[in-house]
Amino acid sequence: MEHITSTPTVKAQAERFTGDVYLNVIEAPTEPARLAAGLVRFTPGARTNWHSHALGQVLYITDGVGLVGTRDGKVVRVSAGESLKCPPGEEHWHGATEANLMAHIALVVGDGSGDGTTWLEPVTDEQYAAALGALGALGD
Repeated sequence: MEHITSTPTVKAQAERFTGDVYLNVIEAPTEPARLAAGLVRFTPGARTNWHSHALGQVLYITDGVGLVGTRDGKVVRVSAGESLKCPPGEEHWHGATEANLMAHIALVVGDGSGDGTTWLEPVTDEQYAAALGALGALGD
Protein backbone atom coordinates (compact mmCIF):
# COMPACT_ATOMS: atom_id res chain seq x y z
CA MET A 1 0.00 0.00 0.00
CA GLU A 2 1.18 3.50 -0.75
CA HIS A 3 -0.39 6.55 0.88
CA ILE A 4 0.06 9.68 -1.22
CA THR A 5 -0.86 12.69 0.88
CA SER A 6 -0.93 15.30 -1.88
CA THR A 7 0.44 16.27 -5.25
CA PRO A 8 1.31 19.80 -6.29
CA THR A 9 -0.99 21.74 -8.57
CA VAL A 10 0.79 22.69 -11.78
CA LYS A 11 -0.26 24.85 -14.68
CA ALA A 12 -1.00 22.63 -17.67
CA GLN A 13 1.26 22.78 -20.72
CA ALA A 14 0.34 25.83 -22.81
CA GLU A 15 0.98 23.97 -26.07
CA ARG A 16 -1.88 21.57 -25.25
CA PHE A 17 -4.48 23.99 -23.88
CA THR A 18 -6.14 27.36 -24.55
CA GLY A 19 -6.65 29.49 -21.43
CA ASP A 20 -5.69 28.73 -17.86
CA VAL A 21 -5.82 25.06 -16.93
CA TYR A 22 -4.44 23.46 -13.77
CA LEU A 23 -3.54 19.82 -13.10
CA ASN A 24 -3.02 17.56 -10.10
CA VAL A 25 -1.62 14.18 -11.08
CA ILE A 26 -3.42 11.38 -9.26
CA GLU A 27 -1.60 8.49 -10.92
CA ALA A 28 1.07 8.37 -13.61
CA PRO A 29 1.28 5.26 -15.80
CA THR A 30 4.06 3.06 -14.45
CA GLU A 31 4.64 -0.55 -15.43
CA PRO A 32 3.06 -2.93 -14.90
CA ALA A 33 0.04 -0.67 -14.28
CA ARG A 34 -1.03 1.58 -17.14
CA LEU A 35 -3.59 3.88 -15.52
CA ALA A 36 -3.10 7.62 -15.82
CA ALA A 37 -5.43 9.78 -13.75
CA GLY A 38 -5.52 13.48 -13.07
CA LEU A 39 -7.72 16.21 -11.66
CA VAL A 40 -7.92 18.92 -14.30
CA ARG A 41 -9.41 22.37 -13.58
CA PHE A 42 -10.45 24.71 -16.39
CA THR A 43 -11.10 28.43 -15.90
CA PRO A 44 -14.01 29.93 -17.89
CA GLY A 45 -13.33 29.63 -21.63
CA ALA A 46 -10.34 27.31 -21.17
CA ARG A 47 -10.15 24.07 -23.15
CA THR A 48 -7.90 21.31 -24.39
CA ASN A 49 -6.50 21.08 -27.90
CA TRP A 50 -8.00 18.48 -30.18
CA HIS A 51 -6.64 15.09 -29.13
CA SER A 52 -7.35 11.36 -29.09
CA HIS A 53 -6.50 8.39 -26.89
CA ALA A 54 -5.31 5.04 -28.20
CA LEU A 55 -7.47 3.14 -25.69
CA GLY A 56 -10.13 5.77 -24.96
CA GLN A 57 -10.76 8.08 -22.03
CA VAL A 58 -13.27 8.51 -19.22
CA LEU A 59 -14.02 11.95 -17.78
CA TYR A 60 -15.76 12.30 -14.42
CA ILE A 61 -16.97 15.88 -13.87
CA THR A 62 -16.39 16.98 -10.28
CA ASP A 63 -17.38 20.66 -10.44
CA GLY A 64 -18.90 23.27 -12.71
CA VAL A 65 -20.19 23.11 -16.27
CA GLY A 66 -18.24 22.10 -19.34
CA LEU A 67 -18.33 21.07 -22.97
CA VAL A 68 -16.99 18.07 -24.85
CA GLY A 69 -16.86 18.28 -28.64
CA THR A 70 -15.97 15.85 -31.44
CA ARG A 71 -14.74 16.36 -35.02
CA ASP A 72 -18.20 15.55 -36.42
CA GLY A 73 -19.60 18.61 -34.61
CA LYS A 74 -21.32 16.80 -31.75
CA VAL A 75 -21.20 18.80 -28.50
CA VAL A 76 -22.23 17.55 -25.07
CA ARG A 77 -22.82 19.73 -22.02
CA VAL A 78 -21.45 18.10 -18.86
CA SER A 79 -21.84 19.02 -15.20
CA ALA A 80 -20.85 17.79 -11.76
CA GLY A 81 -21.60 14.13 -11.11
CA GLU A 82 -21.71 13.13 -14.78
CA SER A 83 -19.27 10.92 -16.68
CA LEU A 84 -18.40 10.86 -20.35
CA LYS A 85 -16.61 8.11 -22.30
CA CYS A 86 -14.52 8.95 -25.35
CA PRO A 87 -13.90 5.85 -27.48
CA PRO A 88 -10.44 4.82 -28.70
CA GLY A 89 -9.09 7.05 -31.47
CA GLU A 90 -11.94 9.61 -31.40
CA GLU A 91 -10.63 13.16 -31.87
CA HIS A 92 -12.25 15.40 -29.27
CA TRP A 93 -11.72 18.33 -26.91
CA HIS A 94 -13.13 19.35 -23.53
CA GLY A 95 -13.22 22.45 -21.41
CA ALA A 96 -15.24 24.98 -19.45
CA THR A 97 -18.09 27.15 -20.69
CA GLU A 98 -17.56 30.90 -21.06
CA ALA A 99 -19.25 31.63 -17.72
CA ASN A 100 -18.30 28.66 -15.54
CA LEU A 101 -15.31 26.81 -14.19
CA MET A 102 -15.20 23.09 -14.87
CA ALA A 103 -13.14 20.37 -13.21
CA HIS A 104 -12.90 16.71 -14.10
CA ILE A 105 -10.96 13.62 -13.25
CA ALA A 106 -9.48 12.26 -16.48
CA LEU A 107 -8.84 8.52 -16.63
CA VAL A 108 -6.74 7.02 -19.41
CA VAL A 109 -5.21 3.57 -19.81
CA GLY A 110 -1.80 3.81 -21.43
CA ASP A 111 -0.68 1.75 -24.38
CA GLY A 112 2.66 0.69 -22.89
CA SER A 113 4.56 3.70 -24.26
CA GLY A 114 2.96 6.43 -22.14
CA ASP A 115 -0.66 7.42 -21.70
CA GLY A 116 -1.60 6.85 -25.37
CA THR A 117 -2.67 10.46 -25.99
CA THR A 118 -2.08 12.05 -29.38
CA TRP A 119 -2.17 15.86 -29.08
CA LEU A 120 -3.30 17.87 -32.10
CA GLU A 121 -3.98 21.51 -32.98
CA PRO A 122 -5.83 24.02 -30.77
CA VAL A 123 -9.60 24.36 -30.88
CA THR A 124 -10.10 27.70 -32.60
CA ASP A 125 -12.17 30.49 -31.10
CA GLU A 126 -14.63 29.94 -33.99
CA GLN A 127 -14.97 26.21 -33.21
CA TYR A 128 -15.46 26.99 -29.52
CA ALA A 129 -18.10 29.66 -30.30
CA ALA A 130 -19.90 27.21 -32.60
CA ALA A 131 -19.97 24.64 -29.78
CA LEU A 132 -21.46 27.19 -27.40
CA GLY A 133 -23.99 28.18 -30.08
CA ALA A 134 -24.98 24.56 -30.68
CA LEU A 135 -25.73 24.14 -27.00
CA GLY A 136 -27.76 27.34 -26.98
CA ALA A 137 -29.80 26.10 -29.92
CA LEU A 138 -30.57 22.91 -27.99
CA GLY A 139 -31.69 24.80 -24.91
CA ASP A 140 -28.71 23.61 -22.87
